[in-house]
Amino acid sequence: MPVVTFKAKSNLVHDKSLEVLNHVRDFKLTADEPTDLGGTDKGMNPVEMLLCALGSCQAIVARAFAKANNIELEAYWVEVEGDLDTDGFLKGVEGVRNGFQEIRFTPHFKTTASREDVERFQTFIDSRCPVGDNLLNSVPIVVADVVIE
Repeated sequence: MPVVTFKAKSNLVHDKSLEVLNHVRDFKLTADEPTDLGGTDKGMNPVEMLLCALGSCQAIVARAFAKANNIELEAYWVEVEGDLDTDGFLKGVEGVRNGFQEIRFTPHFKTTASREDVERFQTFIDSRCPVGDNLLNSVPIVVADVVIE
């Protein structure tokens, strides 16, 4: 299977705000910070988007592979939460991580399948979720270029 390159573009919206307009294909998504973190609360913040990305990826894998795993899936949803110490991001406190300390999720299945089959299927979902893979395994992040305009 060929490698597919996904692309996104993120632009600050205003000179002094934290609002960001993200573009992917023909879609737009606003990111911001809540007011208590210095934003104007016009959208999810990036770490909330990350939680949504994990939950969405889990749900997509569940839907895409339920039938092949003999799971009749009436409904599936995921609750995702993470702990982040804002002293790392906001204050640069030494020894405090900027990102999540832990991410937890709870998948919910509406199905007639047995607990054993559902747990086996959730293990399968975890093994196929690209977002989960990116979070669990170190991915090189490379500054391709710095452009001054």
